[in-house]
Amino acid sequence: MRSTSSRPGFLRRRALQGLTSLLLAVGLSAGGVLTAAPASADEIGQAPTPANIIGNGSFGVASTGIGNPSGFGGGQAYYPTTPGTYPVIAVVPGYLSYWSSMSWIGPRLASWGYVVVGIETNTIYDQPASRGSQLRSALNWAVNSSPSAVRSRVDANRQGVAGWSMGGGGSLEALKADTSGRIKAAVPIAPWNGDKSWPEVSEPVAIVGGQSDSVAPVGSHSIPFYNSLPGQKAYVELGGADHFFVNRDNAHLSWMLVSWFKRYLNNDARFTAYTCGFDDAGVPGVSSFRTNAC
Repeated sequence: MRSTSSRPGFLRRRALQGLTSLLLAVGLSAGGVLTAAPASADEIGQAPTPANIIGNGSFGVASTGIGNPSGFGGGQAYYPTTPGTYPVIAVVPGYLSYWSSMSWIGPRLASWGYVVVGIETNTIYDQPASRGSQLRSALNWAVNSSPSAVRSRVDANRQGVAGWSMGGGGSLEALKADTSGRIKAAVPIAPWNGDKSWPEVSEPVAIVGGQSDSVAPVGSHSIPFYNSLPGQKAYVELGGADHFFVNRDNAHLSWMLVSWFKRYLNNDARFTAYTCGFDDAGVPGVSSFRTNAC
């Protein structure tokens, strides 16, 4: 496991400069890791660069509202306009929050080649276990009940989950409860859950936390969650960030969401260095990084 010490965040411009320099170094040192893709790799869309991974990918994106679904409260589905089949990712907001609080994530991931279900919860008060169940219901909706434009693009065997706050805790609940083996990766964002230990979750998990989060403090949520996970994992802590960094387009979060799902849903080795690209105490904007997957 690799870890960095705490360090205050800097301005976004300096953060991107630091990440660009780091990725050049990682790319030079990674050697065959960057080029030796598994036989099952699905290398679609543009190759990653430090500049483009914080923004939209190369796919055009369409969206449709979700009316009267079973098991969750509706929301918005996003999908690439290019015909084909793509992994599907369900994303859920946190306690008292609506999809609009983090909706930038939907078109961002879809533009990189994913079907994304951004969900509204049954009630804004739903606890993590309920949010996890609703994530699984949203994935089932995409596979079985969504409009043909969505359903025709879904690869049912490659599923992922993400969520913020209680939704982040819910993404761990979804992995724990999944018996299909189809949910293969998760990115909990500033996660909150009363359960601090997740030895049942063996799938790859990347946790993104905020150093100054007072709602779900990383010392009592993100870090214990990370420590308890037995599988491939990463933890990125954003320097100076509070609980609400997800409410606006965030470069580091975009970086981790895209690269983690590309690596573990697509087996796309072009993104491996990007899941490892925070391993330096001098990366502006990142106060801590830990991983066992690099």
